[in-house]
Amino acid sequence: MQDAAKAIEFYKKAFGAAEGGRHMTPDGKAVMHAQLKIGNSVLMLGNEFPPMCLSPKSRGGTSVTLHLYVENVDAAFDRAVKAGCTVKMPLSDQFWGDRYGQVEDPFGHQWSIATHKQDFTDEQIGANAKAAFAKM
Repeated sequence: MQDAAKAIEFYKKAFGAAEGGRHMTPDGKAVMHAQLKIGNSVLMLGNEFPPMCLSPKSRGGTSVTLHLYVENVDAAFDRAVKAGCTVKMPLSDQFWGDRYGQVEDPFGHQWSIATHKQDFTDEQIGANAKAAFAKM
């Protein structure tokens, strides 16, 4: 993160993150390591330490998506967008049984947020996928 302290406060607002601890660099100017808990998942982050540790913004984008399963995806998605996330994929019911959408936070990280709504067999998922991709 280019500004991990700012990111921590953003994640509290956007995703309801709880801070589990923070260790600063010896000069007290940067977050060396912080632990956040979102739902039952733990996320660890810190400031950039080039050349070993760079943020998505410094790399020109990210190749990963952080995924959150939540009880109410509509409320969680709305909260993230109101906090400043950009919608990358609007919420919709997906062929695999989740209500699912994607956002990007101001720090360049992409998040998918979902609530599982329906169980399907592998065969049903395959048929649902075929129908979904035929519409594209």
